[in-house]
Amino acid sequence: MVKSILLVGVGGQGTILASKLLTTGLMEAGYDVKMSEIHGMSQRGGSVSSQVRYGDKVQSPVIEIGGADILVSFEKMEALRWLEYLKKDGKVVVNDFQIDSMPILAGKADYPTEIIEKLSAKVKTVAIDAQKHAEELGNSKVANVILLGAIIKSMELEKIDWEKIIRDNVKPKFVELNLKALETGMNLV
Repeated sequence: MVKSILLVGVGGQGTILASKLLTTGLMEAGYDVKMSEIHGMSQRGGSVSSQVRYGDKVQSPVIEIGGADILVSFEKMEALRWLEYLKKDGKVVVNDFQIDSMPILAGKADYPTEIIEKLSAKVKTVAIDAQKHAEELGNSKVANVILLGAIIKSMELEKIDWEKIIRDNVKPKFVELNLKALETGMNLV
């Protein structure tokens, strides 16, 4: 059985790093894993997506429309943008965080309202304020690892040695902070 995880966000949020940590953990646990990433103008705050598929034998890294078991959105408008990729019985984990795109900043578009309510009306949705929890831990940059913790808990992947993955892949001075962020994310779901 192949599981598909779609991570979406805005450039600079650490979406790709979270997916690489996730992929590393899944491979070390013995899964066949395929990962694909798209950086679309990520340097300028554009949309970023990463697709992680794992199981006994994965043929393709690409998640088709209606194929994701879970959609994890690092920014709430991105959840709406990518919602069609979620399976009918899938789950959305959304960071209750807003980043205005260039059209919004330029006054050419409005940021959608009541995004979380719209998502909740359509699919099983868990909203967390990863940014706030990251700031409480002392560094807003660990919001991505909080969301990684939410993925791990949502997909029942707690048996993997995530502490080892963090220790092996994060700069030593940030290991303890990232371990706290991971635990925080797991406790929020």
